[in-house]
Amino acid sequence: MSAKDRFHDTVKIALQKDGWLITDDPLRIRISSTTKLYIDLGAEKIIAADRDGQKIAVEIKSFLAASTMAEFHTAIGQYINYRYALVDFGYKHTLYLAIPLITYNDFFTQPFVQSVIQRSQVNLLVYDDEKEEVVQWQS
Repeated sequence: MSAKDRFHDTVKIALQKDGWLITDDPLRIRISSTTKLYIDLGAEKIIAADRDGQKIAVEIKSFLAASTMAEFHTAIGQYINYRYALVDFGYKHTLYLAIPLITYNDFFTQPFVQSVIQRSQVNLLVYDDEKEEVVQWQS
């Protein structure tokens, strides 16, 4: 299992403030008897008493390394693998890539990056790491 991202607890608090119940920390997907994937968080939100709960899986990234583009490449590849695994193994979670607000503003608003996000069908959860709040959901 990989180490928790620097902002793991920040995103967890932000989700809880937004009304989400953390159900998995991490969400484990068994690929085979020897291989598992670990998505940072699984959460559930009850929409209404007579409906099924909405479930999400959240992969958290801090984008603190020297090369934001290199981290972006890694994050997109990881996101796509996790999305495929969720579908292939019957999970009903919608996957989100959690990114800090400053990274969203400085990097994710660039036309090329927006194009990759749209074509790769990446759902974003933008969080404010100082206020520990969800700022934006982008699907």
